[in-house]
Amino acid sequence: MMAEVLSLVSAVLILAGCGCCLIGALGMLRFPDFYTRMHAAGITDTMGSGLLLIGLILQPESHWLVIAKLCFILIFIPLTSPTAAHALAKAARKGGLAPLLGPQGSERSRPSPPEQEESNG
Repeated sequence: MMAEVLSLVSAVLILAGCGCCLIGALGMLRFPDFYTRMHAAGITDTMGSGLLLIGLILQPESHWLVIAKLCFILIFIPLTSPTAAHALAKAARKGGLAPLLGPQGSERSRPSPPEQEESNG
């Protein structure tokens, strides 16, 4: 009886994780610029992979070593994925890629290059 419940909960979590990843892929196709696409991918990727990993951990036939490895992955993905997305956005902004503004990105913001602060000796 407990194995069937675990299998059902696991299947629901895996399907929810797949749904999050699918929504992220849809956001990558529908959003207009780099920053909104990266936001869609980063948020849903972290949530989707977390749900998938929890669903895989709850599989009743899982070996303890597999569960331990999945737990380590579950710890590291929420730490590394937002950090990587932030670094990518910062590099794009520093490289001069401006976000789209206005309805459907009709206007493009052109920020001036970052000013270099001069130090007095």
